[in-house]
Amino acid sequence: MSELQTLIEAAWNDRSLLQQPATTEAIQHVIEELDKGRLRVAQPGATEGADWQVNDWVKKAVILYFPIRQMATIEVGPFEFRDKMKLKSNYEQQGVRVVPPAVARYGAYLAPGVIMMPSYVNIGAWVGEGTMVDTWATVGSCAQIGAGVHLSGGVGIGGVLEPVQAAPVIVEDGAFVGSRSILVEGCFVGKEAVIGAGVTITGSTRIIDVTGPEPKEYRGYVPARSVVIPGSLPKQFPAGEYHVPCALIIGQRKPSTDLKTSLNDALREHNVAV
Repeated sequence: MSELQTLIEAAWNDRSLLQQPATTEAIQHVIEELDKGRLRVAQPGATEGADWQVNDWVKKAVILYFPIRQMATIEVGPFEFRDKMKLKSNYEQQGVRVVPPAVARYGAYLAPGVIMMPSYVNIGAWVGEGTMVDTWATVGSCAQIGAGVHLSGGVGIGGVLEPVQAAPVIVEDGAFVGSRSILVEGCFVGKEAVIGAGVTITGSTRIIDVTGPEPKEYRGYVPARSVVIPGSLPKQFPAGEYHVPCALIIGQRKPSTDLKTSLNDALREHNVAV
């Protein structure tokens, strides 16, 4: 990989190198490795709880892939598309279920057992084994979605390519993300967390744990097994006091709760109307 990284970094600093076969072959090889899941934009640390490592040079390869591609027409039955990017293929060999008209771009990895309802997964994304990408959910470029995750209907997982130093959205194993929730700007959702319907979390969103005698605040980070719902905070403006959105941690998912429990059941454990 060091040779690939060297070629990618050189082309990033000097775009004229995109005309050289060695450079284009390096970029194409990186995208193929992403597509097969042998390379990731980001991966967890070697030990439990360790920080994730973002591979900036891999994101650079994704960005450089666009200018070396040519526009082409793609016909799928009665549908016609026109784009630079290829679509994934060979789903049967990969053990992935794809319900029409779901779309995943070439360069996104879908692990065995992934189910894509009519939804979209962008290039550079990584989706773990057994994860459900439900109807009209979108997984943005380079997002990292763990195994056994449920992205409910209409969930929006943001993408990130630039700035290349920015971390992608990360949703760890076993999390539930409720309908119409939005996770963007490199926010982090820990293992087996439960995100209620309609929660919006950005990299700077105030996430307040209200389960103890004093509030505890996080920014863009949801600890493992947390149960999160939408909230609001008062804020003073020149025109008066108004409420701005935040997210509230109202409890922890119980160890006795089966990992396959529904989002509704997990919220009802904490007396939240759903």
